[in-house]
Amino acid sequence: MTDPRNGVAVDLRRPLVRAPIVRERVWDPLVRLFHWSLAGLFVANLFLIDPEGRLHRSLGYATLGLVAVRTFWGFVGPRHARFADFPPSVSGVARQLRGLVRRSGPLHSGHSPLGALMIYNLLISVLLVVISGWMMTTDRWFGYEWVENLHEFLVHWTEISVVIHILGVALESRRSRVNLPKAMITGYKDLPASKQGDSGNG
Repeated sequence: MTDPRNGVAVDLRRPLVRAPIVRERVWDPLVRLFHWSLAGLFVANLFLIDPEGRLHRSLGYATLGLVAVRTFWGFVGPRHARFADFPPSVSGVARQLRGLVRRSGPLHSGHSPLGALMIYNLLISVLLVVISGWMMTTDRWFGYEWVENLHEFLVHWTEISVVIHILGVALESRRSRVNLPKAMITGYKDLPASKQGDSGNG
């Protein structure tokens, strides 16, 4: 069955090697730079940098800058970078979950519905981590236990989200037979020719 808006339904229990494969350019350089830079800053601030030091705060502000740039790019960037290409969709998430259970479903050139939810979750979570961390450095909010607890909760929530994101990427790469981490490095996805040009979200 073909869904003209959300992609071509493919029975992933059958080998895809017989279908012609086309390399489709999906992720532009700025999206890829943002992705890996944000990951690097998050890991550095979490595991490598003294949380009480000035560098920790500096990297937090750099993270805020990255989120601001990505938000701007989400309105003016290329097709798959734009938020309009992957709006939150309950029906799309339901379809993708059914596809995961049945081991079949549409392939997505851009973000899948579940991937889109994770993108929004991470952008908002990282933003709130930075804001709550900044509050802890101000005279107005310094020393308030609830601010410190909020910051700690948001950090833990973001950690959990990152783990879920990595697991989801691994599972979806295996399910779809599309190397998603490689695509975020090269900018290209290897997709069945019949899928080329379809929308990235549902």
